[in-house]
Amino acid sequence: MPSTFNGLEVAKRALHTQQTALYTTGHNIANANTEGYTRQRVNMTATAPYPAASRNRPEIPGQIGSGVEAGSIERIRDSFIDKQYRQENSKVGFYESKADTMSKLESILNEPTDEGLSQTLDLFWKSLQDLSVNPEDSGARSVVKERANALADAFQYIHGSLQDVRANLKNEIGVDNTKVNSLIDQINQLNGQINKIEPHGYVPNDLYDERDRLIDELSGYADIKVDYRKSSGQPSPIAQGIATITLITDNDDVENGNDEPIKLVDGSVDVQPGSEEAVKHIFADFDDDNNLKAMFFAQPDRNLTVEEQTENLVANYGDEIHIYASNYDVQGKLNALIDGSGYLNDFEYGGTGEEEGTAAGEINEMLADLDTMVEHFVNEFNAVHSNGYTLVKEDGEPVQGGEFFTGITADTIALSEAIANDVDLIAASSTGAPGDGENATELANVYTKRVEQFLSYDENDPDQLDDKATIKSYFESIIGEMGVVAEESNRMKNNSGILRQQVEESRQAISSVSLDEEMTNLIQYQHAYNAAARNMTAVDEMLDRIINNMGLVGR
Repeated sequence: MPSTFNGLEVAKRALHTQQTALYTTGHNIANANTEGYTRQRVNMTATAPYPAASRNRPEIPGQIGSGVEAGSIERIRDSFIDKQYRQENSKVGFYESKADTMSKLESILNEPTDEGLSQTLDLFWKSLQDLSVNPEDSGARSVVKERANALADAFQYIHGSLQDVRANLKNEIGVDNTKVNSLIDQINQLNGQINKIEPHGYVPNDLYDERDRLIDELSGYADIKVDYRKSSGQPSPIAQGIATITLITDNDDVENGNDEPIKLVDGSVDVQPGSEEAVKHIFADFDDDNNLKAMFFAQPDRNLTVEEQTENLVANYGDEIHIYASNYDVQGKLNALIDGSGYLNDFEYGGTGEEEGTAAGEINEMLADLDTMVEHFVNEFNAVHSNGYTLVKEDGEPVQGGEFFTGITADTIALSEAIANDVDLIAASSTGAPGDGENATELANVYTKRVEQFLSYDENDPDQLDDKATIKSYFESIIGEMGVVAEESNRMKNNSGILRQQVEESRQAISSVSLDEEMTNLIQYQHAYNAAARNMTAVDEMLDRIINNMGLVGR
C-alpha cells in the first residue's frame, strides 16, 4: 500500500509545478518588449505511478498516480522559420545597401533637373549658338568662356563627389567589418557559456535567445548557415547545443582553403567553444585607390592591430584562406558595399606588377563612363575648334584656333589658360571673314554629332562609344542605365523586405509574447495552484482525523 502521507507529496509536487509555471509566465510578461526574446513554457509531465511494475508489487487494482513535475522549460521557436528569416535578411541587407548607393549616385548626377550636368551642357551649347549669331561680340564670347568653366567645374564636381562616396563606402566596409568580427566574438563567447551549462542538464534559454539575436544580425552582413552539435555530458533532450556559423560561398573561389567551408564560428568537437581557435575574423585588403583586393579569413591575433594583421596575412597569403574580391559572391550588405565602393578584377597575389587587376564596381564604372565621355568630347571639340579662326590676326591674317579644353578625364578637364585670358582666341569663324560664326555652329553641333564622324574614331578600339552614336545619347545612356539599376535595386529591396516581414510575422506568431495569452495562463496556473493548496489542506484534515481522533472510542 502507498504511504499514508503520499497525498501530501502529490499536493506538494503540484504546488511546486504550478509555481514554476507561474514564475515562467511572469518571466514572459516581464520580457514582452525585450528584443530577441522567445516566450517559454513549462512542459509538465506526470511522475512515475505507484507501484512500479515488479515481481514484488502489491496486489492492488491498478497503479496510483504520484502527481506532476516540471519536466523542462522550453522556448517556443521554429528553427526552419529562423533559417528562412536569415536567408531573407541577407537579401535585404544586400539590396538596401545597393539601393542606398544608387540613391547617392542619382543625387550627385541630379538628372533630370535644372541643376544637373545635362542642363550645364545645354547652356554651354546655347552660348555657342548665340556666339554664332554675333561672333565678334565680346559679351557673347565671355558667356562662352564662363559656360565652359561651369561645364569643366561640373565634371570635376561629379568626379570628386563620386570619389568621396567611394571613400565613404570603403570606410563603411571597415566599420561593418569590425561589427561582423564583434558579432563573431560574441557568438563564440555565448557558445562557451552554453557549453559550461548544458552538460549539467540545464537549458539556458535566455543565452539561446541572445545567441539567435546575434546570428540574425550577422545574417544581414553575410549569408550564413547555422549548424548545432550536442554538448558533452548529460545535456537535456531539448538543449540546442553548440552553434557553428559557416559562410555560404562557392568553394571553388576559396584560395588556400583545401575546399573546406569557411567557419566563422567553429562549434565542432575539434576546438574548445569560446576559445580563440574557434573563430575566424574577416580582414579586408585594399589598394591605394580604395579598391578591394581580397577578403582574408583568419584567427585574430589580439597582439596586433587590424592593419598589422592584414599586412601579415597579405605577406603570407598562401597560409590563410582568402577570397579575391571579384569572386566574393556572398549575399549580404558587405557584398553590396564592395560592389559600390569598387574592387579589382583579374587580380592575383604574387602578380607581376602593382597595376595588375582592373577596377570594377558601380562607381568605378560610372567614373570610367564619364572619363570616356569627356575624352571623346574634348578631343572632338578641340579638333573642330582647331579648324576655325579667331579674332586675333597676325600679319593681317586671322589665326586658327588652338586647344579649347585641356585634360581628357572628368577630374582634369579645364578651359585652356590662353582662352581664359583672352576670349578673342575662341575660334567662332570657319573662314576668318567678319561676321562669320559658322565654326561656332559646328562647335555647338559636337554634342549631337555622330561617333562615326569623330576624327579620332577607331572602330577596333573597345573604349570608343560603340553604338551610342553621340555625346548626348551616350550621356543619356549613362543616366538611363543608372536609373534602371536604381529602380531594380529599390524594387528588390521592397520585395525582399516584404518577404522578410512575412517570415518575421510568422516567427512572431509562434515565438513572441502575447500578453492576453499570458494573462490567461496566469489565471489558469493560479487556480491550479489554489486547487493544489486546497488538496493539501484536505489531506492535512484527513491526517488530523487519523492521528488525533482515531482510537478515542470508549475512553
